[in-house]
Amino acid sequence: MKRSRRDVLKTAGALTAVAAAGGLTAMGAEGNAKEEYYADRGASGQGKPQGGQRPAVYQDYVYGGPRGMARGLTLLTLRVKGEYRLGVKTEKGVLDVPEAARTLKMHAPATMDELLQNEDGASLNALVESALKSPKASGAFLKEEGIAYGPVVTRPQKILCVGLNYRKHAQEIGAQVPKQPVLFSKFNTALNHHNGTVKLPVDVAVKFDYEVELVIVMGREAHNVSEADALSYVAGYCTGNDFTARDLQYETGGQWLIGKTPDQFAPVGPYLVTADQIDPDNLKLECRVNGETRQSSNTSDMIASTRHIISYFSRVITLKPGDIIFTGTPEGVIYGKSKDKQVWLKPGDKIACSLEKLGELKFELV
Repeated sequence: MKRSRRDVLKTAGALTAVAAAGGLTAMGAEGNAKEEYYADRGASGQGKPQGGQRPAVYQDYVYGGPRGMARGLTLLTLRVKGEYRLGVKTEKGVLDVPEAARTLKMHAPATMDELLQNEDGASLNALVESALKSPKASGAFLKEEGIAYGPVVTRPQKILCVGLNYRKHAQEIGAQVPKQPVLFSKFNTALNHHNGTVKLPVDVAVKFDYEVELVIVMGREAHNVSEADALSYVAGYCTGNDFTARDLQYETGGQWLIGKTPDQFAPVGPYLVTADQIDPDNLKLECRVNGETRQSSNTSDMIASTRHIISYFSRVITLKPGDIIFTGTPEGVIYGKSKDKQVWLKPGDKIACSLEKLGELKFELV
């Protein structure tokens, strides 16, 4: 007989209460309630969350421990047998979070998106602490040199970008310093990962350029927030590259979007470093092409600070957990050179971008 939503909620609440009393592990309570929720939705599985995101009933009544962002961690996305998994860089290696959760019979978010969208940092911190102490979890630690990376965030609702946000960069291309942040966007198909490749769309463009950038990853919904409070909505920070086709950007009527968002044009990674560990407005950043340093600056040269960017965007666009913000690039881009010195990127070039404390992002052009 089909059960009502009220019955499912009662079961979830009862199971959680039993778990709290010690009669069931939290994971066991979660699993049973999850099965009942899906059974209530029908055998077809209609209504199952996509990509591991839990439905509201499951999230609020079973999953709903203390909500908040992870702290003191360096996070990444693993690619394992065709799926994305949440990983944590530790002194013992990279912790495969779903594997550790299974071994220790603890709840934890399985993916970066699940962590961010459900604000499940407390569960992740608890799991990492237990895994580092428990010999049982030794098999969940991987050697980093043997892993395959995924995009740090795989399903952001929005990828927002700021243009002309470094004073010296605006000067080098002959642009006026903007009075307000210049906003454009990329699409999810542009997302790319550490040690990935960018397939250059050489049939439509030839003027390919690099842009190393600090990337903000949102951890809480933000609408009309003040600059004073803005950074409290951030989950963490990453190294990114706002890869660009300048001819598409400037020679098609000034359409920044088409020059910025071709497939694979948004490499981000390798890590998301939690916000509590970073001062985003004082970080050294560099970009190297085939080992030659092309960009070297500091985020202190940004025209709009990270606080101002978040506050400004949130006045007109509601920012959601998992949203990504590229904050602009410093001087040194190819487009900023005199035309006789503009040697555009080509297949075979290797790009390395780094931000202080956030790690080095590498990718190759093909």
